[in-house]
Amino acid sequence: MSKTLSKQNKKTIFSRLTLWFSWIISFAVWAGLASLVLVIIYAYDLPDIEKAASAKRRPSITVIAEDGDIIATFGKVYGEPIQTKELPSHLIHAVLATEDRKFYDHHGIDIIGISRAFATNILAGRIKQGGSTITQQAAKNLFLSRERSIKRKIQELLLAFWLEHKFTKDQILTLYLNRVYFGSGTYGIEAASRRYYDCSAKDLSLYQSAVLAGLLKAPSRYNPVRSADAADKRAEQVLQNMVNAGYLTKKEAKNVPYFKAVPSAKRVGGGYYFADWILDNVSSYLGNIDQDITVKTTLNPQIQKASEKALSNKLKTEQGAIVVLDKNGAVKAMVGGRSYSESQFNRAVQALRQPGSAFKPFVYLAAVEEGYRPNDMVEDRPVTIRGWKPKNYSKKYKGTVTLKDALAKSYNTVSASLAEQIGQDRVKKVARRLGITTNMTDEPALALGASEVKLIELTAAYTAFANHGFGAWTYGINEITDSKGNELYKRKGSGSGRLIKARHASYMNEMLVEVITNGTGKAANFGVKAGGKTGTSQNNRDAWFIGYTDEYIAGVWVGNDNGSPMKNVTGGGLPAKIWREIMKKTQP
Repeated sequence: MSKTLSKQNKKTIFSRLTLWFSWIISFAVWAGLASLVLVIIYAYDLPDIEKAASAKRRPSITVIAEDGDIIATFGKVYGEPIQTKELPSHLIHAVLATEDRKFYDHHGIDIIGISRAFATNILAGRIKQGGSTITQQAAKNLFLSRERSIKRKIQELLLAFWLEHKFTKDQILTLYLNRVYFGSGTYGIEAASRRYYDCSAKDLSLYQSAVLAGLLKAPSRYNPVRSADAADKRAEQVLQNMVNAGYLTKKEAKNVPYFKAVPSAKRVGGGYYFADWILDNVSSYLGNIDQDITVKTTLNPQIQKASEKALSNKLKTEQGAIVVLDKNGAVKAMVGGRSYSESQFNRAVQALRQPGSAFKPFVYLAAVEEGYRPNDMVEDRPVTIRGWKPKNYSKKYKGTVTLKDALAKSYNTVSASLAEQIGQDRVKKVARRLGITTNMTDEPALALGASEVKLIELTAAYTAFANHGFGAWTYGINEITDSKGNELYKRKGSGSGRLIKARHASYMNEMLVEVITNGTGKAANFGVKAGGKTGTSQNNRDAWFIGYTDEYIAGVWVGNDNGSPMKNVTGGGLPAKIWREIMKKTQP
């Protein structure tokens, strides 16, 4: 009986095993067929390889400060193609040891590497390790998007096989190193070398090679510009990888010259408003841009930093803008607002605002050119001009005063009377001659700065006072070169020549210096001879200070974007104090 049952059990078990096996076989067959169909579909939908490989890209524009520091990069920076045989062996070894140690042994896919990465990620509960080979990464960089999907992964595998069939290993490695992303907008080892270390990839040291190889895992996290410490730690890991792979001994790795990961070309903190302004002007120098270029500008990182700090420290809820020029008209600093991340509107070059009394020097220059002198006597008294009754800020009148004192104390009635006596057209011509291009009103309030101007234009107009009568054209670009350093443009020429007679310029300087020593601009005084003028528009909507020293001319505007009045903010207060803080930093 027991023997019969035993035979029956064995038969049952055999039947079940046969059934399960047939199910497994059927599942495997159907799964294989489904996978084959999926591969065929995705293979059919592969991108046009020839088209993808030759696709044009947007040329990159790298904007650098006068000392070579990087301000900003627009577009993607690709270096000149470079062959692996031209690169130092330690760079190749650093990349292979970190990204794909079996690169020269596999046929595009590393099954063991993929399995190891899969197991590591399962245990970690997150994506901790990647299993892609250099061939797969080259396929992705050349032909595919960064989309994370099964379709893209299958297409990546198919293209990896195609690359392995089409090219040699050295050619694939060359493709990879010339197209992979290294952070800071750079693609390819040559672009990264020049960006971070200002040298060709052919000249990278072992430690520099370790830093750049370390970037490949996470270009943002290990970027030496953003975090030198993180880049250093990553470079140490790359050196250990090279030891593990047999490219270095422990002693060699330990004795690698340690230069820190800090790159030779650092980024300027801020300066983004300036960079945008430069970008808007580049095409006027070169026309259509069809190649990578580097724009060498006039920006001074120290003055830029001082300007940004002065503005952020002094403003509360208001907006503000700053322009600093040297006496040749070169822009040394530009701040277009309190926060570029919150608003990219550049108030230094785009906003039109009423300058208030900062416009008065044009009226006084017109008067000087008509024969007035700083010590001539004028009347500060109530006047009516074509039905308009200008009033002083204090609502009081001083009677007989000198012309110099009237400008220093900014008496509105005197300026209005002078403009009416000389003629509005005469005042406009003076303003135009010094560089004001915006429309000016025909109303008598023009004398008090009722017509809107741009900060950069008003600041540039004061260069004629700072230069004892000689004007200057505002500019921000010194030189433009291509990716090989060939010169495409270089600034030449001088300024706009003499705009004010020497004698008249001397009179204006005497009066504008008085503004700071004894007038409304006392808050700008920091012990160095300087001239300037305050400005406050009606109802305190705009507050200005434009002034100059022997070296620089700077303009400061404070106000609200919606034109609403500010509380107790005048040109002689907040703007003058901001100006003083900036100018103190420009002194040797």
